[in-house]
Amino acid sequence: MMTSKNNETGLITRKDIMKMFWRSFTIQFSWHYERQMHMGFEYMMLPTIKKLYKDDPERLKDAMQRHMEFFNTNMYISTFIGGITMAMEEMNAKDKDFDTSSISAVKVALMGPLAGIGDSLFLGTLRILAVGIGTSIAMQGSILGAILFLLVFNVPAMLVRYIGAFKGYEIGANYLNKIQESGLMEKFMYAASIIGVMVIGGMTNELVVVSTPLTIGTGEGAVAIQGVLDGLMPGMLSLAALGVYYKLLNKKVNVIVILLGTVVFGILCSWLGILG
Repeated sequence: MMTSKNNETGLITRKDIMKMFWRSFTIQFSWHYERQMHMGFEYMMLPTIKKLYKDDPERLKDAMQRHMEFFNTNMYISTFIGGITMAMEEMNAKDKDFDTSSISAVKVALMGPLAGIGDSLFLGTLRILAVGIGTSIAMQGSILGAILFLLVFNVPAMLVRYIGAFKGYEIGANYLNKIQESGLMEKFMYAASIIGVMVIGGMTNELVVVSTPLTIGTGEGAVAIQGVLDGLMPGMLSLAALGVYYKLLNKKVNVIVILLGTVVFGILCSWLGILG
């Protein structure tokens, strides 16, 4: 699946992509609320960055830190992003003037939309189809139902992981070479950064939910404060909460302290009727 051009001039080989593919099966093993899949993605990329920067410890350290940033997407699509990231790391290894911030920007830009596609395809459609087929046969007392469930779901998932790894690298290597030669890399990075900010903003609105049941006045004439705030700007309280977390993280407050503080604050405000 790799082009002859990439085989002749590239530092990445089929073996390297296969390593990334096999390691992708562990991407959920270290999932946590602070940065979610970031350690799994780092594990996927580790053989590649060790190979590319084996003679440059400082750049190796930078690459390892770069892939410890927040990352979350559908696990079956993760290899496609991994393949593109491998191509960008390869370009960075060849060109010391390469803007490494574009690697993070592309990852952030892709992870949200591909998560939506992957979740809808695998969890919302294929899983239900596999359960339906497997259950209908299992109810007749046949073990074939369980086997069919595993095959119907896992065979397409495996194929998407495998093809995504190679296609991601192939598309990334070819496309990035073209935009590098045409001088469009700066515009490409700018566009990816905008999309990335939009993705993070959308995730924030969906994942950070803060509301208040407080009202102004009594009886039928009471006005819900939440309705007033939503009229001014939907998600205002969620945005304010995010701003508090951002400030605390900038001041290097321990994440565990922030999480425990959130739990205590949430319970107290709920008990007082301030938040709902």
